[in-house]
Amino acid sequence: MAIVILSRAKCGLSTCITRYLVAMAASDLLVIFTAVILYRINYYYSPGSFLDITPVCCVIAVLGRVSRDCSVWLTVTFSFDRFTAICCQKLKTKYCTEKTAAVVIATTCILLCLKNIPFYFIYEPKEIIDNVPWFCYPKPSYFTKPGWVGFNWFDSIVTPLLPFALILLLNALTVRHILVASRVRKGLRGRSKGENHNDPEMESRRKSVILLFAVSGSFILLWLTLVIDFLYYSTAETNPLAYNDSLYFFRQVGYMLQNLSCCTNTFIYGVTQTKFREQFKSVVKYPVTLIVKIIDNKNN
Repeated sequence: MAIVILSRAKCGLSTCITRYLVAMAASDLLVIFTAVILYRINYYYSPGSFLDITPVCCVIAVLGRVSRDCSVWLTVTFSFDRFTAICCQKLKTKYCTEKTAAVVIATTCILLCLKNIPFYFIYEPKEIIDNVPWFCYPKPSYFTKPGWVGFNWFDSIVTPLLPFALILLLNALTVRHILVASRVRKGLRGRSKGENHNDPEMESRRKSVILLFAVSGSFILLWLTLVIDFLYYSTAETNPLAYNDSLYFFRQVGYMLQNLSCCTNTFIYGVTQTKFREQFKSVVKYPVTLIVKIIDNKNN
């Protein structure tokens, strides 16, 4: 729904912002499709389907990681775009364009696809039936061999530790710039008018600060459980495959919150926009309106 609404370009957003939001919504949708429907739902409700053949589930696992990484890093690139638009006026005209947004989105997705290819080779079949390998289980060497351990650290630094740092930094700099500019603007208005009136510009900036904190806060909180799990088994040199019930439950909650994190940004960025909400209402009402018109035409 968000992809359709944003693609119509009737939300009062620039083409640059629209491209980022559509890309983020598409990557979030891919997370739902790969990590939730093809992997989680299939695992619990349709075990033994063709999706559990080892090469197939390896591809699904890689696609799930790619879509997850794209969802996270498109949030970072969008945050950088907003930081540039607000804090770097000279760079804004060159960077905050539709063409640049397309290049950044395409480059980010291609690099993340290449980065996740090695994950195809970390799995081994649980059993072989009639020469067909079934299910995907991480090789024990993935948690012990230095090469795989190093790659696992690299993967965790790329997503989510580095995005953590970048989003916090960009949002902090953006908020600082907004607060300084608002203070100056408030002072100038106070001198010119001698009293404090409502300022639409300052109200808009206040909403921007709330929006930035909502994005960074939700991202960090929803990823925190999985980050703690990674730091635990990495420092304690424990194999997650040998977790007891409590640790296993903790890790699965982390995966659930991680998948949820990939569904929040579209709502945070989109639903807070008044015109987006108006377009959403019109899209929801359209089928009902169409049915009513058809019935009226038949009756007439």
